[in-house]
Amino acid sequence: MGYNTKIDWCDTSWNPVTGCLHGCEYCYARGIANRFGLPYAPKLGDPGMEGALKYDSTDGMDTMLELVKPYEKNGRKQPYPMGFYPTFHRYKLDEPQKWTRPRTIFVCSMADLFGDWVPDEWVKEVLDACRKAPQHRYLFLTKNPDRYDALEDTGIITPDDKNFWLGSTTTDIMKSRLHWDSELHTFQSCEPMLAPWPLAGAPNESFRGLWPEWVIFGAETGNRKGKVIPEKAWIDNAVEMCRNMGAKVFMKESLRNIMGTDFIQEYPWEVK
Repeated sequence: MGYNTKIDWCDTSWNPVTGCLHGCEYCYARGIANRFGLPYAPKLGDPGMEGALKYDSTDGMDTMLELVKPYEKNGRKQPYPMGFYPTFHRYKLDEPQKWTRPRTIFVCSMADLFGDWVPDEWVKEVLDACRKAPQHRYLFLTKNPDRYDALEDTGIITPDDKNFWLGSTTTDIMKSRLHWDSELHTFQSCEPMLAPWPLAGAPNESFRGLWPEWVIFGAETGNRKGKVIPEKAWIDNAVEMCRNMGAKVFMKESLRNIMGTDFIQEYPWEVK
């Protein structure tokens, strides 16, 4: 798999919104934004800022939030002109329509589209853009899965969105709830896995169907001080629980050496 991404469970990442306010110390996306972002936030009068659409006042400083065209500096497009501050790149909304061949698209790999700070209007525009290119499968991930329920209540997410996969991220399942929906596709990303799951126990058929359809596991990468390396026993037990609940399992490449011959990469849809 892969068109423009190294993420091994999707074909493409698409980032109409970038930036996040969660502040996770292990966040790879912040590192990318800091590496390729600008050393200062551009202002309305700066060269190339004709694309600025909306300003907001945060802590007494004007911060540009929305762009209708790429911000360019020294003739080069800047993907993260606001660093890791939430930014809506409105000019990217039509990209999925240009990809005629069906893809599995990770939406907003460089943001949490469903963070509390993201306006409903942004979310709606992104989802409407997905609906205009129904040939694709769209995967979303958030640390705020309650927002899915709220958006369903307001009709921004509907039961007709069968090519949407609503994912939630957890690093410690004992501290986060699993999100599932009987009318929509759901999945869980346990990456990085920072703690063991509870012991699986015997299968209970009454709980099948009350669980995400797919669970992704991955180890923390990078060289962070205090980095956690998951034990094989943690993953084995988590896989057993997924099996008991009828969920498919996908292990990221970061677990291949840990799992050895027990390494698994499954999809909950047919892979052509």
